[in-house]
Amino acid sequence: MAAQTDFYDILGVSRTASPEEVKKAYRRLARKFHPDVNREKGAEEKFKEISAAFEVLGDPAKRKLYDEFGPEALRQGFNAEAARQYRRYGAPFGGGAETGGKSTGFGGFGGGGFDFSDLLNDLFRQSQRDERVRRAAGADVEAELELSLEDAANGAERQLDIRRPAECPSCHGSGTAPGSRPRTCSQCKGSGRVRLKGPMPLNMPCDKCRGSGVLEGPPCPTCAGSGEIVRPAPVLITIPPGQQEGSRIRLAGLGGPGVAGGPPGDLYLTVHLLPHRLFRRDGQDLTLDLPLSVREAMEGTEVEVPTLGGQVRLKVPAETQSGRKLRLRGRGMPSRSGAAGDLFVVAQVRVPRGTDRARDAAERLESEYQGDLRASLRG
Repeated sequence: MAAQTDFYDILGVSRTASPEEVKKAYRRLARKFHPDVNREKGAEEKFKEISAAFEVLGDPAKRKLYDEFGPEALRQGFNAEAARQYRRYGAPFGGGAETGGKSTGFGGFGGGGFDFSDLLNDLFRQSQRDERVRRAAGADVEAELELSLEDAANGAERQLDIRRPAECPSCHGSGTAPGSRPRTCSQCKGSGRVRLKGPMPLNMPCDKCRGSGVLEGPPCPTCAGSGEIVRPAPVLITIPPGQQEGSRIRLAGLGGPGVAGGPPGDLYLTVHLLPHRLFRRDGQDLTLDLPLSVREAMEGTEVEVPTLGGQVRLKVPAETQSGRKLRLRGRGMPSRSGAAGDLFVVAQVRVPRGTDRARDAAERLESEYQGDLRASLRG
């Protein structure tokens, strides 16, 4: 893989950063460099770089491989178990192999307390694991979804541009530069296997070509040798009603592509509720301010008020004071189970503008107050 900036440096986080710190750093940078917001030259490329870094560091499995093996682990077809095997058994043998009948210097199985039976057992388990991982499910993908209160409560359909891995159009998934040709591995002579010399000859995957028998050409400049690019794909999704802040929606099969014909992973959307121009939210309960005239507050009235499900009639009792809460049961935010919170309507008595007629009316009204309005403030 071509040299690249460290993903931790791209997101500006330490290698010990928690998943939440990684996500916060990505969201901050994505908002800053998103092409819809930032029109400066280079912003789009920076956004792609940030997205590529988060695709790895935001996925626990990919991050673990990246931390262990570096960018090499992101190459198509990378075999982590084989890489660990090479690390574990490379040193005791002295770095040699027997190919084409000629020994390249493995010095036998003695020394260093090496246990040959452990090697056979581990290789057997490795073979079993290789069979299982040949056809593997794709990685799950995490994304965030902002919803209005109406869409969260009632459900909706949305078309989203989901950034998903796809085959590189330049190298068609090979990871090598267009026009370059792979060459036969000089160590295993194209067989993909090397023979370890010792009391019992043993064949192992070639560590130079990783068992493929060929050495790749220069990495593809478009995908940096990974064989994949991340591109937006339009997807129409149905959002079930009853979403809450932090709810997770699972969309089966919309994650990363499978390996060797395996099923794709899933897409998980984390819901964030947008502020509303009328309603204030407290869990499943909503609050709405209701302006009232002085006469309506004194005499009582019946008015229409908005809810997430449409307009409803509300009876305002006589002598309603400003700040009084009137409850509409079950008119708050519904949950996935169907139970809904309440809508609290808060009376807000409004006085008219200070015209001469209004002042005359206020003076006549003043005589109707009983006692000192602020007596309670003086204890």
